[in-house]
Amino acid sequence: MDYSVKSGTPEKQHSSCLAVGIFAPNKLSAPAQLLDQVTGGAIKQILRRGDHSGKTGETLILHHLPHSPAERVLLVGCGKEKEFNESHYREATAAAVKALKQTGAAEVTSYLTELEVKGRDIPWKIRQAVEITEAVLYRFDQLKKKNDDGDAGRRALKRMILAVPRRSDLPPGEHAVKEAVAIAGGVQLAKDLGNLPGNICTPTYLAERAVELAKQYGLKSTVVDEAAMRELGMGSLLSVARGSRQPPKLIVLEYRGGGDADPPIALVGKGITFDTGGISIKPSAAMDEMKYDMCGAASVLGAIKAAAELKLPINIVGVIPSSENMPGGDATKPGDIVTSMSGQTIEVLNTDAEGRLVLCDALTYAIRFNPAAIVDIATLTGACVIALGSPASGLLANNESLARELLNAGKYTWDRAWQLPMWDDYQQQLDSNFADIANIGAGREAGTILGACFLSRFTTKSKWAHLDIAGTAWKSGKEKGATGRPVPLLTQFLIERARKEPAPAE
Repeated sequence: MDYSVKSGTPEKQHSSCLAVGIFAPNKLSAPAQLLDQVTGGAIKQILRRGDHSGKTGETLILHHLPHSPAERVLLVGCGKEKEFNESHYREATAAAVKALKQTGAAEVTSYLTELEVKGRDIPWKIRQAVEITEAVLYRFDQLKKKNDDGDAGRRALKRMILAVPRRSDLPPGEHAVKEAVAIAGGVQLAKDLGNLPGNICTPTYLAERAVELAKQYGLKSTVVDEAAMRELGMGSLLSVARGSRQPPKLIVLEYRGGGDADPPIALVGKGITFDTGGISIKPSAAMDEMKYDMCGAASVLGAIKAAAELKLPINIVGVIPSSENMPGGDATKPGDIVTSMSGQTIEVLNTDAEGRLVLCDALTYAIRFNPAAIVDIATLTGACVIALGSPASGLLANNESLARELLNAGKYTWDRAWQLPMWDDYQQQLDSNFADIANIGAGREAGTILGACFLSRFTTKSKWAHLDIAGTAWKSGKEKGATGRPVPLLTQFLIERARKEPAPAE
C-alpha cells in the first residue's frame, strides 16, 4: 500500500473514492458539508431518506454524485460528535477500510484524518490510520492452496491519500506516515511468525528468520546453541527443552544506531514455539493456540525491524530464549531442581510455568550488555487474561520511571498496558524448602504478579520491566490470529528513548 499526505478541499479532489465522516444523528462533518454544497445537497438528501444514520462504523458508498470529480464517496459513521474519541476514530477508520475492500476502488482520499479527536494531533491520526489500514488488509494465506476470501478478480486498494487541513501539516504528516509504515511492517512480521504452526516455526526456524533480519538491516546476530548454553550454565532454559527433539536456541540481535558508548535498551522475548505444558500437560481444548507462546519473541523481532527501518539513533539488543515445551522420557519433572545461569537454584513445581524458566537465563545473559533498561515480553500467565482480558497487557516493573515510559507509549499507540503491583509482600509466596526459589506460588492467587516477582529475582541490579501479553498477543475464535502486539508500544518506547539519546557522530 502506498500512503501520502495532501492538503486540499474534498470537492476538488479527483479520486476513485473520497471518505468523509458523518456524525449521529445525520450531522455532516466539515469535509462532508463541502461535498454536500458542491453536489447541491445530495448527501443531506440521502441522509434524510434514512440510508445512513451516522452510527459509529456504519458505511455507505455513493456513486457519481453530481458535480463531484470523485468516482465514489464513502460515508463513514462516527457516532455522536460530542462523544467522538480515539476509540470511535479507530472504529470508523477500520470500518472505512473494510468497506473499501468490497469495492473496486484502487485509491482513496480519506478526510477522516481531519476529524477533531480531543487531545490528539494530526500525526497521531495519520499514524493510526495507516496502522489500522494495514491491520484490516492483513492476510495470512501463505499455507493455503486457494484464495477463499471472495475478492478474486477485484482490484485491490493500492493507494491511500490522507488529508490534512493546512499545508503546514504536511511535514509532520509525512513523518507520521514513515513511522506508521515502519511499525506496521514490524507488526506484520510479528503476526506472520505468530501465525505459523509449530511444525514450521521451530526454535531453529525462528533463529534463521532472525539471522535473515540481521542481514537485511546490517545487525549483528548471534545464535547460542545447546552446547554453548551448557557452558554458560543455562540450566533453567535447558530444563524446558529436555522433553523436545527440537534443539533450543538463544537468539541475540544487536542494532547499533547510537554512539559506541551508549548503553543499549535490552528487549527480551519469550520464544516457546509450542507449549504443551510439559509433564504438567495442558488440557487439549485450544492447545493449538499454544503456537502463539512465542509472540513475545516475535514482538522483539518486529520492534527491532521497525527501529532499524526508522534508523533510530539508539542502541538495542534483542535476546530471545527459544525452545519447545514437550513431555518426554527426558522431560523435566515436577519437583526437579535446576540451576540457573545466575547460580540461583529453582524448584520446578509446575513444568507449565516454563516461560519464566527460559526468561530468567535470558535476563541474566542480557545484563552482560550493561543495558540502560531491560524490558521482557512474554505470554506468561493465564492469570493476566483473567485479570485484564484482551484490551491491556499487564505491566510490572522495579523502576517507576521505566514503567511510566512504557505506559505512556502504550497510551499513545493505543497498544495499552496496565500496571500491577509487585510489592515485597508477594515474594515470600515463591519460597521453597529445597531450592532458592520455586517457579510457582502455593496457590492460584496473584499468578501474574508472582510470575513477575520470579523474574525480578534475576534483575535486581537493572532497571527492568515485564510485559505479560497473554491476553493481547492473539485472538481466539472466528478471528483467531496473532495481533502483533506489543510492537507499537515497544517501537514508540524506543522512539521516545531515541529522542533523549544524543545522535551518533557522523
